[in-house]
Amino acid sequence: MTKNTAMRIIASQNGVRGIADAMRALKNGASALDAVEIGIRAIEADPSDHTVGYNGYPNIVGELELDASIMDGKTLNSGAVALMRGFPFAISVARQVMERKLPHVLLAGAGAERFAREIDAEAWDDMLTDEVREVWRRRLTASAATGAFPTLSDGSPLLDWVKLATDPERVEGTVNFIAVDGQGDIASGVSTSGWAWKYPGRIGDSPIIGAGNYADNRYGACACTGMGEMAINAGTARSLVLYLKLGMSLAEAAGEAMRDLRDLGSDYIGGMNLIALDRDGAHIGMSSETGRTYIYQQADMMEHEEVEREIVEIPARWG
Repeated sequence: MTKNTAMRIIASQNGVRGIADAMRALKNGASALDAVEIGIRAIEADPSDHTVGYNGYPNIVGELELDASIMDGKTLNSGAVALMRGFPFAISVARQVMERKLPHVLLAGAGAERFAREIDAEAWDDMLTDEVREVWRRRLTASAATGAFPTLSDGSPLLDWVKLATDPERVEGTVNFIAVDGQGDIASGVSTSGWAWKYPGRIGDSPIIGAGNYADNRYGACACTGMGEMAINAGTARSLVLYLKLGMSLAEAAGEAMRDLRDLGSDYIGGMNLIALDRDGAHIGMSSETGRTYIYQQADMMEHEEVEREIVEIPARWG
């Protein structure tokens, strides 16, 4: 755990393509919200990251559904979208949900897409490459009892196919950014293409404020990646910030939020990772799995550094 009071950004390891641009924006006077959006957009546009935005892994019927949320720690306002198709920059649409003064926090599916069109959000006709379509096809073909490629988009029952095709190794996948600007304001944001081969309409923690994302200038911020159902059931991001409010240190608060996940009763428990920052500038990353890292950069650093996450074991169970 490290501490510094300068402008700073912390992000999940896959935020590496966006952190330099986000820090540059902060140095040029951008807000923490701007930095979070800039950093995440770079990952949403990256075809090599199959967990976020364009070219993410699709659901079980081969459709790409995107989720994102963003939160302003100064006002506690937030915006989110879920199950959005055809618009790669989900974080920007989520921010506009917040800033267009709608009496809503979260828009989903056709409503999110209609809103995106109304604000002239950038739309892409093709959101998947042939490479990812082939990965999806192979996964479903391998899951078929007969070896034949299944037809899933015609109203056929999907429950058994989802169970067969589910891959615990591809449950996880989200980009997290937390930024502090020159005014000391905190913002956090997350974006994801969700669980690979998920049941259509599944929503994880990423667009759920308090589960996958929470920021409060008075105490700090947290963002999660991993099996989102766990963070939803435990309210992980909000819990960590609440533990800070109760007077715990950042390490104590993060550890407690992770240990809360051990008490979940679901038959499906996987990995969980979080990054967090307190109001004094300390930051931390935690994971239930070894080898996980996060990145950070402060205004006085020429480039970001990568740091190992502290481990809190959560016994996994799957079905």
